[in-house]
Amino acid sequence: MRRRSRLAALPVHRHALPQIVVDAGLAALAYFLAFRLRFDEGVPTDYQQLFENTISFVVIGNVAIFAGFGLYRHWMRYSSQREYLRVGQAVVAAVLALVAYVAVVKPKEIFVGYPRGFVPVPLPASVPIIYGLLMLVFLGAVRYAVRMYFERPLGGYRPRRGARSVLIVGAGDGGRLLLREILRNPDLNMRPVGFVDDDPRKQGVRIDRGLDVLGTTEDLSYVLEDVEPDEVLIAIPSAPGTLRARVVRACRERGVRVRTMPTVFELLQTGGGRFIRQVREVRVEDVLGREPVRMEIESTGGYLTGRCVLVTGAGGSIGSELCRQIARVGPSRLVVLDHAEDNLFEITRELVEDRHALNTVAVLADCKEEERMREVFQEHRPTVVFHAAAYKHVGLMEENPVEAVRNNAIATRVMSRVAGDTGTKVFIQVSTDKAVDPATVMGASKALAEWAAEAANARYEDTAYASVRFGNVLNSSGSVVPIFRRQIEAGGPVTVTDPEMTRFFMTIPEAVQLVIRAGSLAQGGEVFVLEMGEPVRIIDLAEDMIRFSGLEPGRDIAIDIVGRRPGEKLHEDLFNAYEHPEPTPAQKILRARRPAVDPAWVEATFDRIGLLVLEGDAAGLATTVSELATGRMAAPAAEPRRMEAPALDPEDGVELPGSRTAS
Repeated sequence: MRRRSRLAALPVHRHALPQIVVDAGLAALAYFLAFRLRFDEGVPTDYQQLFENTISFVVIGNVAIFAGFGLYRHWMRYSSQREYLRVGQAVVAAVLALVAYVAVVKPKEIFVGYPRGFVPVPLPASVPIIYGLLMLVFLGAVRYAVRMYFERPLGGYRPRRGARSVLIVGAGDGGRLLLREILRNPDLNMRPVGFVDDDPRKQGVRIDRGLDVLGTTEDLSYVLEDVEPDEVLIAIPSAPGTLRARVVRACRERGVRVRTMPTVFELLQTGGGRFIRQVREVRVEDVLGREPVRMEIESTGGYLTGRCVLVTGAGGSIGSELCRQIARVGPSRLVVLDHAEDNLFEITRELVEDRHALNTVAVLADCKEEERMREVFQEHRPTVVFHAAAYKHVGLMEENPVEAVRNNAIATRVMSRVAGDTGTKVFIQVSTDKAVDPATVMGASKALAEWAAEAANARYEDTAYASVRFGNVLNSSGSVVPIFRRQIEAGGPVTVTDPEMTRFFMTIPEAVQLVIRAGSLAQGGEVFVLEMGEPVRIIDLAEDMIRFSGLEPGRDIAIDIVGRRPGEKLHEDLFNAYEHPEPTPAQKILRARRPAVDPAWVEATFDRIGLLVLEGDAAGLATTVSELATGRMAAPAAEPRRMEAPALDPEDGVELPGSRTAS
């Protein structure tokens, strides 16, 4: 690593010798022509000798100056606008250096008689100007020529016989980069036929290499009939799901293969690379219709840099992605905690070996064990905690309500208390939309977890507690997408509970990025809610996944309606009836404004359900938790601390359980 960093700091890369030779020759040629152009009838003897005495400085000095400006750190074939700017700056410096050299060193003097004696031959003012202009033209032209040669061979692009015709969706930077990759690599066996773009200013415009914008994505069906491409490539990394879905639909109807560039999140994860190699098949998460969030994790997660960060449930789908993104912002220590040995081993190995996060500390422990958690917090003293450990499988939690409450609710109470006692600055609890008006034990346990974080915020003034609530994430543990995928691979049938059922969806990287951003907004006591876009019908999701597999729903793969499970709702909500959304400074993050909960009532509630958990009373626990979480049980009579006026539900004026508003 040290050797690599020293090499990276050198002003000349190891393949720069041809560039140095070319630039040295161009400098000599430009200097020679400057004198010839200055003196139309031939260069006088004195100035010819001045030229000969300074040409070595011009050649050697220019190469040194160009190296100092970084012109030899990159190949000329990759010259960009920034490279041409550096060329201009280097030429100006070279001209000034030449003028200074002639003025100070006086490389040529002539005798003009007594009393003046020997005096220097001045450098004509027009020579440096002509020399500088010629250098700008020569250096810029040679770099442009080399770039054009590698982008498009002199003989032109000649696709091989039988090359696949390709229509590119997106005539912006992504589309042009993709086109150049195709032209540079004849082995790809592709023949571009045109672009499609929704920008009205680009309609009918010739973009590059004689290729025109043939229409918009709304016109895609007609464009496909006209040019009959073998394949369509979506070259818009930031394209919303609605656009991708429209393209996929038009291509599927005509049997045209469609592939896509990675999303913004995937590009960030992979760090770029050759554009064309990242083209992949369209997946169901690409067409959910949500507008992508564009955030730089280095800036939004900057508050984590140089701090000790602890992630619970680090081996899970949300926890592992939290670890990946946090590792990129440079925490002083990343403590990954999980009670599942295999999951913890995998995420630790990935962070240390693949991502080189050498400050990762793996802790095998259970969040429910308070004594063990105190040991962990005392040892590592985390500044920020992301509590992502939770059970998520609704059906399993209905069958095991004791474990659901123990792990989701009581463990959150344990973690929040330990964090407050040890001086943690920020505590973020990952919640779910199933905590809103919960109809299952899992949802009710997460609603109680939100209350536990809010109560801890009132108790520990030095720690900012917040919950982040969002809907389903694709490909997470318990998500319907991998279930459907396995059913399709097995030949069906695909099981859907109800044809009218809808759910909110977002990708795991996007959800995690917003969770990290929400942590920077936490002042204490908030419930942040991520904007999930429009809900998606589960049956539409199933049909899309079947079609993406090249099959037809109902003909190749059957869809069975199996009916809803107990407590399962047709539609999920992101806000309770007594909550109102408020905007935050962050894109796609809202704050749920709701009456403050009474911490004393929360403590009494957790004491009650804690006894039921110890007794293993599954039936009593399920009933009690559901009543508490849905507000159907009155609060204890104890007076809340620092609270006076009762909080009323703005909808019907009914007092919420255990809540008060500060006077």
